[in-house]
Amino acid sequence: MRTALADLLAGEGHRVLTASDGVTGLERALTETPDLILLDIMLPKLDGYALCAELRRRARAAPVLILTAKGQVAARVAGLDAGADDYLIKPFSGDELLARVRALLRRLKRESKAPAKLNLGDVELDLARQTAARGRRAIHLTAKEFAMLRLLADAAGEPVSRERFLDAVWGYAAFPTTRTVDTHIASLRAKLEPDPESPRWILTVHGVGYRLETTTEGGQRPSVTRL
Repeated sequence: MRTALADLLAGEGHRVLTASDGVTGLERALTETPDLILLDIMLPKLDGYALCAELRRRARAAPVLILTAKGQVAARVAGLDAGADDYLIKPFSGDELLARVRALLRRLKRESKAPAKLNLGDVELDLARQTAARGRRAIHLTAKEFAMLRLLADAAGEPVSRERFLDAVWGYAAFPTTRTVDTHIASLRAKLEPDPESPRWILTVHGVGYRLETTTEGGQRPSVTRL
């Protein structure tokens, strides 16, 4: 399958790197910095879940498309929680794989234009490195929470719909609902807002979604840095 996929992708004009086990795959991903990673779950030496989680721990943001015969919901959730962006269950067609690859690369291109740093009051966020801190105290945000903040910051005060969050952050293979977006927004507010019950920065736009406030009482503004 690895050889067949390499031939398929090369035929579409992509430069393709391959690895036969998880340890080698991790090393190649760290040194070659690919634009997209196709990742099997059942790999020798280091399985796909652990490999993906390690990439995210090291702040590698390349989209990960998991390929596996495990179609159970629990397996999909485990892969997405490890940091994967999309999920394709075997057997699959070459056309569907290429469509998923194109979609993830389009998303990557959009995100490359997004802000790199964001300051919300006393909270400093590095969206590229996926780090957050209030003063010297680190704040743990998940990969999806960082992705949501990137969308909000890139919208520059305009509303971001729940459907847009679902498309850009979860992908259509994850089977999320709009309630998933609300739950993650509540988590972000709890971590970032001075008073989560009366948010200053992440505001609700009723009937639409959420937006990042660009001016607050007293003139305080979030600081956005684009690199």
